Amino acid sequence: MSKISWLDIRTAGDAKAAILQEAIHQRVEAVLAADPADLADLPPTVKKVLFPVGRPGPEEIAAVDVVIVDPRVHGAVETYALDHPDTEFGEFVEIVDAPTLEQACKAASSRSTSLLQFRDPTKIPLEIVIAAAAAATGSIITEAKDVAEAEIIFGVLEHGSDGVLLAPGKVGDITELRAAATERPPQLDLVELEVVRTEHVGMGERACVDTCTHFSEDEGILVGSHSKGMILCVSETHPLPYMPTRPFRVNAGAIHSYTLSKDARTNYLSELKSGSKVLAVDVKGQTRLVTVGRVKIESRPLISVTAKSASGVEVNLILQDDWHVRVLGPKGVVLNSTELKPGDKVLGYLPLEDRHVGYPIDEFCIER
Repeated sequence: MSKISWLDIRTAGDAKAAILQEAIHQRVEAVLAADPADLADLPPTVKKVLFPVGRPGPEEIAAVDVVIVDPRVHGAVETYALDHPDTEFGEFVEIVDAPTLEQACKAASSRSTSLLQFRDPTKIPLEIVIAAAAAATGSIITEAKDVAEAEIIFGVLEHGSDGVLLAPGKVGDITELRAAATERPPQLDLVELEVVRTEHVGMGERACVDTCTHFSEDEGILVGSHSKGMILCVSETHPLPYMPTRPFRVNAGAIHSYTLSKDARTNYLSELKSGSKVLAVDVKGQTRLVTVGRVKIESRPLISVTAKSASGVEVNLILQDDWHVRVLGPKGVVLNSTELKPGDKVLGYLPLEDRHVGYPIDEFCIER
C-alpha cells in the first residue's frame, strides 16, 4: 500500500507552476497552500488543503477540501467543524516538548487528519505518536525537510507515518517523494531447479553478507554466477553444531557472484559494503530491501553447484565448501551445500534480462 504524498507550495516561489505540474503528473494526493487562489486550478483528483496565515473566512473555507487549523493561531478545531460541517478540518501540532507531544498524540488519535512538525531531528517522538494512534482511523501527515528524511519517516516503527508533507527545493523532488512513498520490492516468481552436478573447485574468496536485519527461517538472498540464474541461499537462522546462529548473516558465495538489490539491479558480492541494499527473499518469493552492515571476504575452499530448470536454463552457484553453508529447497527445506547431489531440488530465480553494470538490459550477451 502506498503512503500519502502532500505537496507544500507555500515557499515554491518562481518554480511554483512547474512544481505543481510535476505534482499533478505524479498524482500526489494533496497540495497545501496558504492562499486558496493557489489551489483553484487543481484537478478534482488532488485535495486542496488550506493552511491559512490568519483565521480563515467562510469563503476561503468553502473553496477548499481540507483546512489545517493551528489552535494557537486559529482557535479550536471544533469551532470550525460545527460551523462548516461539509469541510474536513485537520489539526497542526509543532512538537517541541512533552506537552506538545501529548497534544500530537491526542490529535493523531482523534482527528481525521493531523499535520505534525517535529522541531528536533530525533524520530522517537514520531514513534510515540504512531504507537499512541495505532488504533485510530485518521491520517498522520508529517513534515519532512527533504526526500531523504521522508524515506525515514515512511519507515518509523515499521509502519511509518501515513503520509509526508514536503516543500520541494526544486523540480524533481516530488517525483523522488512519490517513488519513496510507493516503492515496494516486487514479489518474485521462484522456480524449482534440479541439481545436475557438483564439483570441488579449490580455494577462492567467498563473501558473508551481514545485514542489519533478522532473517526468517525461510528467507535468504538470491546468488548466482550468471545474471540469468540464481539460487536462494538461506541465512544462518537454523541451529548449527559448534557455533551460535547468526540470523543476520548469509554465507552467500564466491565474490564474483551476482545478487539482487534495489530497482531490479544486480551487484557483485565483492561490491557490497556497509550501507548497501540487498533484496531479502523468502520461499514464497516475497521480498524486502535490507541494509548491509558489513561484508566479510575470506579465502575458503569452494564448491560449484550446477542446477537446471524445467525449461532447460542452467544455473551455477559457487559456495564455500563446508557443511554449514546452506541453500533452500521447495517448501523451505534446508539443504547443506556439501551434501547436494544430482536430482536434489533447490529454489531459484531466472531473471529475463542480461546485465550492464548491474542494470537490466536487452542485448546480446553470453555468460559461461
